[in-house]
Amino acid sequence: MTTTMPLAPLATSGRFDYQAIGERPDYCWPQGARLAVYLGFNVEHFAFGSGLGANLGPASPQPDVLNYAWREYGNRVGAWRCLDLFDDLDLPTGALINTALYEHCPELVQALVARGDELIGHGHSNAMRQSDLSEADERALLAGCRQRMLERSGAAPAGWLSPWISETLVTPDLLAETGYGYTLNWCHDDQPTRMRTRSGQTLWSIPYPQEVNDIPMVMGRLMDGRAFGELITDHFDEMRRQAARQPLVMGIALHPYIVGQPHRLLHLRKALEHLVRARDAGDVWFTTPGQIYQHMLSIHP
Repeated sequence: MTTTMPLAPLATSGRFDYQAIGERPDYCWPQGARLAVYLGFNVEHFAFGSGLGANLGPASPQPDVLNYAWREYGNRVGAWRCLDLFDDLDLPTGALINTALYEHCPELVQALVARGDELIGHGHSNAMRQSDLSEADERALLAGCRQRMLERSGAAPAGWLSPWISETLVTPDLLAETGYGYTLNWCHDDQPTRMRTRSGQTLWSIPYPQEVNDIPMVMGRLMDGRAFGELITDHFDEMRRQAARQPLVMGIALHPYIVGQPHRLLHLRKALEHLVRARDAGDVWFTTPGQIYQHMLSIHP
């Protein structure tokens, strides 16, 4: 006689239900656009001699000067070259900032504000993971970053991206409870998704890319700048076709210490020039995550 193991349902996040992309109500972005495109510009600061950080070469015993200095190039040079490019193409960004930048290089944050970019909470430093915190400390981090950005830049952030996309089991709950309206942590969909929270407040998940993202593609899969640029244009062309059936969101995640290197910036420039040539067609909306969030509030109060 054969016995079978009882097959119990798997644990889920409980934050949202499954719903196939083709079975949802249709809508449009502003002016009838079908594809929303945004730049997620990650401007980060790392502690010297300790903590986490992306690595160009093998990690060395601290102080790891090679990898620290490579990342710092992004704040001193790469970010400014990227901003020149975004200015040339008249592209807004959703700037994901560590609040440690206010002490380290405040003029860079001021330049983002002067451009009219959206400032999005991204922790105090990417040298630490949010998932290592207690609930009380995590709440203090979320509230503290929000207050710092309000005081120093004049507006509290509506959205959040955790350093290293790290969450605890209560991160969405704490985001809603500390005043954030949307999160970029989840890459499970091409449309904004409502997330459940313990307080009953809605937290929107705005799609953030882990494929059209220079860290996993360039540093993880070892793509050169040309291949990453082609990935951006291929992704855009295919999503533009798909968007004829339903409205979609395409994010492009960029880090200035990676794409701000001249040999990669050249190919990023070519890719973004390809994208903006679609601007006059009317079916593409170049925007920010916060504007996407506000649009969702307007059609789903």
